[in-house]
Amino acid sequence: MTGRVIVVTGTSTGVGKTVATAALAATATGSVSVVKPVQTGVADAMPSDADDVRRLTGADVHELATLDEPLAPDTAARRAGVAIPSVAAHAERIRELAQAHDLVIVEGAGGLLVRLDTEGGTLLDLAVDLSRTGPVDVVVVTAAGLGTLNHSELTVGALRARGLEPAGLIVGSWPAAPGLAERCNLDDLPRVTGLPLLAVLPEGSGALSREEFRAQSAGWFKNHR
Repeated sequence: MTGRVIVVTGTSTGVGKTVATAALAATATGSVSVVKPVQTGVADAMPSDADDVRRLTGADVHELATLDEPLAPDTAARRAGVAIPSVAAHAERIRELAQAHDLVIVEGAGGLLVRLDTEGGTLLDLAVDLSRTGPVDVVVVTAAGLGTLNHSELTVGALRARGLEPAGLIVGSWPAAPGLAERCNLDDLPRVTGLPLLAVLPEGSGALSREEFRAQSAGWFKNHR
């Protein structure tokens, strides 16, 4: 690989990975490509994660496999009776994109250990595979409220157990009126994980126009990087 690779994972589904991916793309310099290895739920006729990133940033975005039902990729593939690319195949495609771009951002599906193929391969396996041929930064997107400390420590621990030290945390959706738990978690997340807090993204950021999103996104990082 020649370009830098960032792998974006979440502590669970619905924590703001897609908006965090878009914010990383919007604040990057040089040529950027965003990759969604597997997108599920495409039969719902709702905008996909790739659509949202493209709308917010105008970046070059690739979906490598799509599945109709809104389920874990391996489950959706088995139910549909279709073959989907292996994690190894995804890694090779990402390496190809890294040859042609300064930065490739890879957005996972759900959490770190959600299976991306029918052979048991996960986003963690994908990150490890990519790390064999070049540096990989893993960014963990986490929730703001109760439960986030446990989920974040489990995710970070799983990464470290495979020899990957995460680059940092992003709070994917910070409420307009944070409660006691949210305010405490903002201090406790770096303390319990040992990782820097890279950014805090305001709730509703994904509804901004492209111009608003690009103008505001740098500010979400500047006080944390």
